[in-house]
Amino acid sequence: MGTPTSGSGRHRRRIRIALPVAAAGVAAAVAGALFMSTAQASEAPPSVTRSTPLTSEELQKRAPIAVGGDDTPGQSSKESLSASSSATTIDPKIIGGTTTSITAAPWMAQLWYADKRGTASTSDDIGFFCGGAVVAPTKILTAAHCVKGYDWKANGWVVTGTSQLMGEDGDLHGGTAMRVWRQWNHWSYNATTIDNDIAVLTLPNPVRATPIRMTTNLDTTSYVAGTKATVYGWGRTSSTTQDISDTLKTAELPIQSNTTCSNYYGADYVKGHMICAGTPATGSDTGTTTACNGDSGGPLVVNNRIVGVVSWGVKDCVESGAYSVFSKISTYVGPVYPRVDDTNLNGDHLADLWVRNAADKTGYEIDSKGTSLAARQSWGTWSGYNIVLQTDLDRDGYQDLMLRRASDGDVFWKHLVPSSESWATKLIGDNWKTRRAIVTPGDVTGDYLPDMLAVDSTGILWIYPGKGNGAFAAPVKVGSGWNQYNFVRGHGDFTGDGKTDLLARNSSTGAVYLYPGTGTAGTAAFGARIKVATWSATTYNAFDAVGDVNGDGIADFLARTPGGTLYLYKGTGKASTAIFATRVSLGTSFKQYDIFG
Repeated sequence: MGTPTSGSGRHRRRIRIALPVAAAGVAAAVAGALFMSTAQASEAPPSVTRSTPLTSEELQKRAPIAVGGDDTPGQSSKESLSASSSATTIDPKIIGGTTTSITAAPWMAQLWYADKRGTASTSDDIGFFCGGAVVAPTKILTAAHCVKGYDWKANGWVVTGTSQLMGEDGDLHGGTAMRVWRQWNHWSYNATTIDNDIAVLTLPNPVRATPIRMTTNLDTTSYVAGTKATVYGWGRTSSTTQDISDTLKTAELPIQSNTTCSNYYGADYVKGHMICAGTPATGSDTGTTTACNGDSGGPLVVNNRIVGVVSWGVKDCVESGAYSVFSKISTYVGPVYPRVDDTNLNGDHLADLWVRNAADKTGYEIDSKGTSLAARQSWGTWSGYNIVLQTDLDRDGYQDLMLRRASDGDVFWKHLVPSSESWATKLIGDNWKTRRAIVTPGDVTGDYLPDMLAVDSTGILWIYPGKGNGAFAAPVKVGSGWNQYNFVRGHGDFTGDGKTDLLARNSSTGAVYLYPGTGTAGTAAFGARIKVATWSATTYNAFDAVGDVNGDGIADFLARTPGGTLYLYKGTGKASTAIFATRVSLGTSFKQYDIFG
């Protein structure tokens, strides 16, 4: 916690806007499914255990910790901010706000944390509450101070689909609860300055809640001073009590300029990383509209896009002249979006490699360890295919495969069906034998749904917009001339702007071009190409794009020499010849593989 100093030299105590609430409960979580296949006996992917159900017995132990917790997330020591049970005696609101419904904000999520610390004593228990927003079926956007240093898989759960906080008796009021599978916070989050305060929780299964999108990196309109933004949360209802709201609240806050924010908060306000919003607080509840403790991690919304995440403010939220401070999403959408689209084979935050041995047709999973690879794992015999690509077309968080059958060119979507713990195979392309390239890069069109690309025999590039369920809308033409390339690959964002990009190599010159994504469909789907390398066939004869291999939030690239050395080209986020850092060898035994996916 710091002691921020304003431009006038007055000292203010800076707090994270979060508070453990006075009512909690949870229903049984969805059980994790085994990652296995019965669709073809010889195809035997290994299993991935996501999470175990939250049993009623465990709930009975955890709920009192969350209900009675008095911890402020992000602090290394406790602060007495426990909530009382008298919330109904206070007009329930974000300070100065109004009641809203989950229908109006279906993406709102409650984040609960309870850790018994493995002791019989209650003195060292940790319990708190934060807000969040569903940005994809298995992804919750929140604040880093709610995540960093805590084991959410072991001790946390998320409630969606209800405007009411969970009851002490476990009543979800029509909502659903689910464990957390994994967590990510910005690698440069600073707990002292509360800078880079952004995080993502991944759930083990999709929620029914309708997601909300983040704004784009190019968005400046939403941040113009005076723009009306809306904040949502269950936070404190008054500066004079620690009580929070049992019902979801909302308030309209005008965006303030960087100058205004800096004049009040001084160096504690980091221009470009933060925004502040609201009218100057009056010094009391009367005349003040602001986010407050318990709203941490919740969204600030403009035109149905998240533009900020509730981060910090002054103690008790209403000090004269104060504003609420939020993490600026246009700055962080680049590193955050790969976490939204980070499905991989073994379920961590590192994109993995799938290969097939040319001789015996055995498929292997080779998991990333960041800048090296783990031992390969056999997936059984995968004969009869000439393309295997990783994707997640149904957005369930399990890695799918796109397969092309060599005999007739039919393209299949192979995906896990958790309810039956088996794999299903669906025909999605009939007789694509002459397609020069098929790519599963993620979301190209900017709707947060994975798409497919294909170059036909005449060299036309087509986008097949995904519907999020393994089906596609009618193909949209991007442009012609793509038959000049002997590889077109992409998976994720190479430039760090949160948009999906492509790489392509000219077959005659070896020139490698970056096609930066724009987040739209049609002829404007990609910007003007940028030459980033020259790699002839004698330099590399196989490539792979699987996403963020080293976990830094930027897509990476893999290239194999004719001699069999596989190199990792780590992305730098620069749309130039410096798009990749110096290559790193991942091994010399990759000549044996004929498919990289």
